[in-house]
Amino acid sequence: MTEEKTGDPVGASYAHAQALEILAASRPASIKATAEQLLDTLGGVDVVVNRTGLVMLPLTDTVQGTAFHLGEVLVSEAHIRVPGRSAEGYGAVIGRDLEHAMAMAIIDAAIASNHRADIILELLNAESDRQREENRQLLRKVEATRVQMETF
Repeated sequence: MTEEKTGDPVGASYAHAQALEILAASRPASIKATAEQLLDTLGGVDVVVNRTGLVMLPLTDTVQGTAFHLGEVLVSEAHIRVPGRSAEGYGAVIGRDLEHAMAMAIIDAAIASNHRADIILELLNAESDRQREENRQLLRKVEATRVQMETF
């Protein structure tokens, strides 16, 4: 399944879901700094929701293929509106960092209104590269612990 990409610079490089995944896993300091830059020129922001709460973590049993809830996860979420640009933004992150969720919502609203796509694209590229490298390092560590069953 592929998502249709829009004509704006962010949408041409990242589908909306991809951008949100990158933002949710971004370093809080980076995302907050970018959101601060955007707030200076974005205009007035109305906060619809800014809260923490527990959500159920769904998982699928790999043997039987049945879905079940593994447990609850604490998340912070933010939902904003930018009336001057007729845009909305949403952010949700694991944990109690409401500022991170709010920064994500601000960036999401900026993406929706095609505002300052240059700095958003720069953030997404940098964080995507960093996350890819962290995953590569983790997989190297996992590979080092792999046991060859034929050896037994």
